[in-house]
Amino acid sequence: MATIEEAGFRVPRPLRTTEGSWTNGGWTASQFVPGAEPDHGSTPRWLDIIEAGRAFHKALAGRPRPGFLDNRCTWWDIGDQVAWGERDADFTPPLDGLHQRLRSLAGPPPPEEPQLVHGDLTGNVLFAPGLPPAVIDLSPYWRPTAFAEAVVVGDAIIWHGAGLPLLRAAAAISGPYFAQHVARAVIYRLATTNERLRCGPADASRGLADERDRYDRATRIFGDFARQSD
Repeated sequence: MATIEEAGFRVPRPLRTTEGSWTNGGWTASQFVPGAEPDHGSTPRWLDIIEAGRAFHKALAGRPRPGFLDNRCTWWDIGDQVAWGERDADFTPPLDGLHQRLRSLAGPPPPEEPQLVHGDLTGNVLFAPGLPPAVIDLSPYWRPTAFAEAVVVGDAIIWHGAGLPLLRAAAAISGPYFAQHVARAVIYRLATTNERLRCGPADASRGLADERDRYDRATRIFGDFARQSD
């Protein structure tokens, strides 16, 4: 982030300590960048977020795969690996059926080359008048860039009420495997939610019905889109 060339986006540049280190006691610091997350309820900017992510990923192309990715084991890493068929997950019964439906829609992994991507663009692109979008809080993953864009679409459908119009608009500007990427993006979030519910506090399951309903809606919308695309 200290050396990336900004072209169509901004990043908060990391700051060194007075001793020259990038970290201090496990913490990092970065410059402040003006901007705010869009109000998607009144003025959705999903395609603008995807466009900013695309410019950001273009600037990241060719960067080597970070070795620390092999040592991470968070809920999100488990969700990502489940989405790509690299590990199994013990889904709770209400979520297992949704996983199976999404898995049938995802198909085999698309033959696209992976690279370093931001796997959580949804709430991490800020907008300010007269300035390019700011991409913050890099969440590094080693996946095709279209998957990172699909996560934005999946999040918009799961948690922000988006639907078929966004799917169609995003698919029109993304690659030929975008539908499969969206299915994997929803599996990614579903598996992450499953891990949170399984490993969280005892009362975490209270939200299971709401979560199931959100993912059920997303799965039905995506199923409709996949059928119309055949």
